[in-house]
Amino acid sequence: MSTLPIKLKIHYYGDAVLRRRSRPVEGVGPQEMQIFSQMEEVMRCAGGVGLAAPQVGLNKQLVIVDVGEGPVALANPRILKKWGSAVVEEGCLSLPGIYVKVRRARKIKVMGLNEKNEKIVMVAMDLLARALQHEIDHLRGRLIFDYANFFQKMRLKKRLKDLKARLHALCLPDCCRQAATK
Repeated sequence: MSTLPIKLKIHYYGDAVLRRRSRPVEGVGPQEMQIFSQMEEVMRCAGGVGLAAPQVGLNKQLVIVDVGEGPVALANPRILKKWGSAVVEEGCLSLPGIYVKVRRARKIKVMGLNEKNEKIVMVAMDLLARALQHEIDHLRGRLIFDYANFFQKMRLKKRLKDLKARLHALCLPDCCRQAATK
């Protein structure tokens, strides 16, 4: 089994990797399984409910979410259908301390490859649907900040600038130190 050369860590606002469109993976093999495992560890350590590969510096279409019902890991996830909508305030591990009200579907049908490299289609509702949509946004280079209206963006700009400077100064080497930025 191949190993990842480095321990994964969260990348923060200002890092160009967060704005890139992620590349699909050819399938889920040993390396992707290892990435899923490390992503889950980073997500739990940081106290999140979801994480996408770009958030740990990888240009791959991989996401993992766990809203309390067990982890759901998907490669190349694609939303097939959406139902309903709700506006809920969201945070993001890559934007610590920043919260934005985001309108998302209440229920979605999503397709992707699971950890066994099997093509699956699942229906997700409520928090699971929201978390999956949030992480899939990351695969397209989209952040919660992008959902803010003009006035919200103006209010958030200074906070984002301060966040970027603070995170740059800290150069956090480990996902568990992320809590120090809150």
